Amino acid sequence: MSETQPPINEVVKQPRLLLVDDEPGLRSAVQAYLQDEGFDVTTAVDGEEGWQKAQQLFPDLIISDVMMPQCDGYELLKRLREDERLGGTPVIFLTAKGMTVDRTQGYLAGVDDYISKPFDPDELIARVRNVVKRQERLLAEAARFADADVGQMARQITEIKSMLTQGETAPSRDIALPNFTPREASVLQLVAEGLMNKEIARKLETSIRNVEKYVSRLFIKTETSSRTELVRYALENHLVT
Repeated sequence: MSETQPPINEVVKQPRLLLVDDEPGLRSAVQAYLQDEGFDVTTAVDGEEGWQKAQQLFPDLIISDVMMPQCDGYELLKRLREDERLGGTPVIFLTAKGMTVDRTQGYLAGVDDYISKPFDPDELIARVRNVVKRQERLLAEAARFADADVGQMARQITEIKSMLTQGETAPSRDIALPNFTPREASVLQLVAEGLMNKEIARKLETSIRNVEKYVSRLFIKTETSSRTELVRYALENHLVT
């Protein structure tokens, strides 16, 4: 019995990695190891270039040296974690330092794993695969929850818009409306259009976790407790189109 083969035209997405290291020899060697294992690898010569390329590529994983000129690994990690689009990107540090205090500093700053130089190529590949798979599981789980009750939510939002169109809701009250940041206003508009978190994240080029954070802020600012109540509030007070 022959094994089932994947469709010939099926495209398997290669994990997209960004490798940041100022040592040309090591950078080339690590890139070769990773490409031989099927990873799509882009390189940068220091943290500053790494930061610029990260904003262009949105990599699945960043592997970075710690000690680099201009912008070191810690500064690069800080910028990534503060950026709402890249904040959830996994980061592995390559470092010649082996002291516990250095590892602790990195973990506290949000690094996902450490690999000390010199390293075994098999260990490098194993750690990279582990971090990539862990991130894939987290994203899949987040997407599963984001897809829950999509049909029910769409029906509720349609009903609310119908009621408002027919004038069946109370007119807007003379109240002080909350101030929204531009990103909160964008999320509110997309929620009112019936989009779920995964779709909003895709449109705004951010993570599902960030969308959940903005929706939670909207609940607090509008004193609502569900997406249906939030949409009703927004429509009644002409906060969305």
